[in-house]
Amino acid sequence: MADRSLRGTGLGSKSFEDEGGVEFAARQELGFDCPRGHHFTKTFAVEAELPTEWECPRCGAESLRSDGVRGEAKETKPVRTHWDMLLERRSIAELEELLSERLTLLRAGELRPMEIHKPQTTRRRSA
Repeated sequence: MADRSLRGTGLGSKSFEDEGGVEFAARQELGFDCPRGHHFTKTFAVEAELPTEWECPRCGAESLRSDGVRGEAKETKPVRTHWDMLLERRSIAELEELLSERLTLLRAGELRPMEIHKPQTTRRRSA
C-alpha cells in the first residue's frame, strides 16, 4: 500500500522541504570583465575570500574583476635543468675527472659503449 502513495512523485529529484524560517548566508555579487568584451557577475558569501580572476562562461578567457582589484604576482622559480641538478651534486673538477677516467677505460677496451651492453635474449622454441 505504501508503494501506491509514493508512485509518480519522483523520489530523489524533488524536495518537499519548505524554505520557511531558513536564514540564508549574507551574499555579495562581484562583477568580472572579459578581455573579449563580455561582462558577468558571480555571487559569493560575504565572508568568502574573493578571487581576482574568473573564467568567462561564454568564451573561457581569464576575466578580471570589474572593481579594478588585481592579484599579487606570483613568484616563479627558474626552470631547473639536468645540468643544474648535476652541478648540485658534483663540481666541474669532479666531472672532468670522471670523464677522463671513463674515456681512459673506453679507449683501453675495458668499457664498451652503452648500445653494446644491451642484453641479448635468446628465444627457445617449445617442441
